[in-house]
Amino acid sequence: MIDIGANLTNKRFQKDINDIIANAKQVGVSSMIITGTNLTESEAALQLAQNFPDYLFSTAGIHPHDAASFDKNSLNQLRSLAQNRSVKAIGECGLDFNRNYSTPAEQEFAFIAQLELAVELQLPVFMHERDANPRFIELLKPYIKQLPNAVLHCFTGDQFDLQRSLEIDLHIGITGWICDERRGAHLLELVKLIPDNRLMIETDSPYLLPRSMRPKPKSSRNEPKYLPYIAQTIAHARDQNVEQFIEQTTQTSRAFFNIGGVSTV
Repeated sequence: MIDIGANLTNKRFQKDINDIIANAKQVGVSSMIITGTNLTESEAALQLAQNFPDYLFSTAGIHPHDAASFDKNSLNQLRSLAQNRSVKAIGECGLDFNRNYSTPAEQEFAFIAQLELAVELQLPVFMHERDANPRFIELLKPYIKQLPNAVLHCFTGDQFDLQRSLEIDLHIGITGWICDERRGAHLLELVKLIPDNRLMIETDSPYLLPRSMRPKPKSSRNEPKYLPYIAQTIAHARDQNVEQFIEQTTQTSRAFFNIGGVSTV
């Protein structure tokens, strides 16, 4: 199985990154995509991927929270990073009107620029959206047919958000949010609506530790080794065989990010 979104450059992984990766391999995680959220993190994600070639891959992008810092130089640096074979997508980019750490105008400017870069380089785009779905879809639509692939990662929206996303052929990434009885229970029904070839799985580590895990881990830090639990939760919600579900999402993720079969040893 492939974890399409892990923030392994986060400081919570600094002391034991080798163990984190070894534990993920042990439970059958065959590859991981390390998320780049700003220039510094995108560079660090690429470096980490290069330290574990053909097992770790990365994205290069600027998150909407950091959009205020985006300028022409940022775009040139992202373009340079994306030339590396380990970088498999542009992003994390998009819109977040929930927190608005950057203004909506700043977010939209950075999002459009990164969509244009993804089209230019013919790379998939790895996207974030929260409380902004109509505007997000509106900005994305002119580019969608020019992009090789596009995923809305860590989907947490409602049925209308999902329908709008699927109508323009987005892939959907589901995290441990689905295991949160306070905020994510609605996803147990919505995941049934996602076509097999549009669904991918992720931990978004170190965030979103699955709340329904029993026994509950001692640490609140989420890790890629918990991806099988997320996969099982989604498969059961969709009334699918877990092994077949994992195989399907693995094939979908390999095709999306243009990565071959990767050994876990």
